Parts: sequence; C-alpha cells; structure tokens
Amino acid sequence: MKKITISLFCTTAILCVNICNATDMETVAVIGTGDMGDSLGPRFAELGYQVVYGSRNPESDKVKALVEKTGNNASATTQMEAAQQGEIVLILVPWPAMEKVAQSLGNLDGKIIIDVSMPFEQGSDGYPKHLLKTSSAEMIQQWNPGAKVVKTFATMGSQIIDEPMVEGGLISIPVASDHEDAKEKVAGIVAAMGLDPVDFGPLRMAREIEILQMIYMIPLVQNRPEHWEFFFRRSDHYGCYQSGESTSEGLVPAYDASNLARFPETGEAPAPCTAK
Repeated sequence: MKKITISLFCTTAILCVNICNATDMETVAVIGTGDMGDSLGPRFAELGYQVVYGSRNPESDKVKALVEKTGNNASATTQMEAAQQGEIVLILVPWPAMEKVAQSLGNLDGKIIIDVSMPFEQGSDGYPKHLLKTSSAEMIQQWNPGAKVVKTFATMGSQIIDEPMVEGGLISIPVASDHEDAKEKVAGIVAAMGLDPVDFGPLRMAREIEILQMIYMIPLVQNRPEHWEFFFRRSDHYGCYQSGESTSEGLVPAYDASNLARFPETGEAPAPCTAK
C-alpha cells in the first residue's frame, strides 16, 4: 500500500487513515483532456493514483503529451474504457456533450464520479443561462444511480489546482454529495492537493455551486475587457456577531452541524472575536 501523507492538513490520525491514502491499485479515470483535465490529472498522479485519460482521440499528439507530462505510468484510451478502469471517474467534458458522455460510460456502479461541469449557454441578452432545472451533478446521478456522484473542483480556475497558494492563501472548495463516504474520500483528496474542502451538503446543492460557476463566465461570454476572480476562504466574521443569536431574518439554525461529514481540518483556528 502506498501511503499519501498530508500532515500539514490532517490533524486527526484516524481521519487520515480513512481518507488520505491511495493504493497502487487505485485508478482515476479523467474523462476529458481540456483545461481542467490537464490540471487535475497530474495532481492525482502526484498523490499516488494511477491516471488513465479517456479521450475521443487517445492517440492524438495533445493527449500523448499530457500522458507524458502526467508520468507515474499514466495512460490514455477511449472514454468508456477509461471509466471502466477507474475507481474514481472525473467527468470534465462541457455541456451539451456531457449529456451524451455521462450516459455512455458503461456500468459505473460503486464508483465515485466527480462532476466539475457547468450546464450553461449564452442567453439572448449575452449573459450565461442555466440549461437545467436541477444540476449537472444531479442528472449524472440520475443516469448512473449505482454510482456516487460528488460535485467539487468547480468554483475556481485551473490555475489554483496547479498552484494552490497562487492567490496568497488557502482556498476553500465546496464539496456536495448524497453519499457521505464518497464525500469524505474526495474531501481528503482535495486537502491533499493543498486546498480546503468545505461540506456544502447534499447533491441538490450542486445547482448553487453551478450558479457560482456561471458568475465567472459573465465577462468571458460578453468579451468584456476586464475579468474577475473570486473564491471562498474561511472566516469567522459573521459568527462573531451572531453567536447565540438568531439571524437578521429572525431564523435560528435548524440543523445540527455535528452531523456534517468528517472532513480533514485544513485551516488555522479562527481569530478571537473582537468587541462590537
């Protein structure tokens, strides 16, 4: 067994044993070799996973170069063959191609599927428009009911995957799934990559994650001269002012946060609250 240690991030030894290790037998299938595929594939390889790329043209020069860049006995084959080999399957193709690809990978029962996609098109007013009533991740789960779909790696650019500290601090990454075991395993991977996984709840929250994704696209689809970058970071700013109180809308929390999935702790303790 090849142990992946993330001592800078995991503070609970038992938790690290459960989710911070990869064995030589574990394979990640990366379906799609675009901007996200050529970032996530090499990062998974760095953690000790075998990486197999699934491509429509696995013999192309571009894919061969990516396999060589990834190293660690990486390989490339067709999309379906790659998905069948992987215990973890990353589906990184855009919509509307996603609709066909996600239903054409064969039996994915028991596999973890990571969805990063954004189901949108450009509306008649120039702004991005969501294509689904639910979310891409929920549709993939519907098409593959025996799989465990996780939505993550979706609210930042690939440059943060390549260099997690490029923005000068730890970036928080939303993780949503209906399968707690899959969510915890993926959270361990996110942390091992030097990022900060945050439990965003059940898979229905994937739509909210996709709406955040579309905010990035506004300047891109309109060809604006300026772009913007935003991301999550942990903060106790609001907690300091609302501790023990109802929210401004007169609501009180109705969910016991102790029931959240067990994620590795990746950040420092919040600064003490200051007086109002």
